[in-house]
Amino acid sequence: MWASGSLVFGFAGVTMVLFPSFVNGLARTVSIKKEKNCQKEDGRRAVEELAKEARKNELLLSSSGVVKSTKTNNFVSVFTNKGQKGVNQDRLLVWEEFGCQQDMMFCGVFDGHGPWGHFVAKRVRKLVPAFLLCNWQENMAATSLDVDFKIEADKNIYGLDIWKKSYMKTCVAVDQDLKQHTGFDSFLSGATALSMIKQGEHLVIANVGDSRAVLATTSEDGTLTPHQLTTDFKPNLPQEAKRITQSRGQVFCLEDEPGVYRVWMPNSKSPGLAISRAFGDYCMKEFGVISVPDVTHRKITSRDQFVILATDGVWDAISNQEAVKIVSATPHKEKAAQRLVKCAIHEWKRKRSGIAMDDMSAICLFFHSFPSRQIPPTKIVD
Repeated sequence: MWASGSLVFGFAGVTMVLFPSFVNGLARTVSIKKEKNCQKEDGRRAVEELAKEARKNELLLSSSGVVKSTKTNNFVSVFTNKGQKGVNQDRLLVWEEFGCQQDMMFCGVFDGHGPWGHFVAKRVRKLVPAFLLCNWQENMAATSLDVDFKIEADKNIYGLDIWKKSYMKTCVAVDQDLKQHTGFDSFLSGATALSMIKQGEHLVIANVGDSRAVLATTSEDGTLTPHQLTTDFKPNLPQEAKRITQSRGQVFCLEDEPGVYRVWMPNSKSPGLAISRAFGDYCMKEFGVISVPDVTHRKITSRDQFVILATDGVWDAISNQEAVKIVSATPHKEKAAQRLVKCAIHEWKRKRSGIAMDDMSAICLFFHSFPSRQIPPTKIVD
């Protein structure tokens, strides 16, 4: 259906107002032209204007800190820490009221690697939300307006399909942009990307790489338990290894790195990539490394307390259960991400002594607000 010249749609119970009023009303400095290519460029510039406005209103964060919207119950704690390998190649982003939609949020962690990894991660952080918002709008506009949903479940499936298509198109465009970018070299450098859209009571998670999302849920007996929402895309996973070997790539560990599987070129000991999916890394794209996202969906219930998005450095040091316990036990939500990373640093030093510590970044998104900004007491299963 149409409303005020704009297409309206959403998951069950969530109504979203899209372009063109979204662009015309909120990015008034952008001139919208009729040509398709110009519309795409103007759409991206409109998103940049929206991002600037969100940052001005403290609804967009790309460094350690907190984000709290006055219009939702969401509360986000963010923290990043440089490891021992040089410059911090982790990047992150939280955008409350994503695209000026009151009940939508974007969260993402981006982990760079290689000599230009920090530049790649920064570029990916900029492009993913911008391209995603534009592609989502385009897919919605291209969809038939007289779709008749007989049950709410059909609407949810339809909404998820739109997000999947948008993410797929976005990741292709991001990889193409990186390949053509002249400011840095993505041939031997790349970045993973884990992002999540919270739209009302729905989570849409897209993962390229080995960062991880974990949901904390309270069971009927009050036990707080972790649910991993993503797959760590390592080269030794059966489906990943099959694709890589079919593309003439090799998967094996070095003698001094037992258990660390890497992707290698045929008849070569370089570059040894410890992930099977990433943006950039063009030297490995013909050997099975891809940037195709795994897109999944989860409906939030009243028992779901918070979700953690963190780069692989955190998960190399602590388990899902430990992470949930740490976040739950943090007295104040503002410090949750910082405490999680600090605990991971401590465990890294204890468990992985002699190995250069990785960069670590975490986003803790809480679904419910409490007067004391504390999590209700729960039992934790050790």
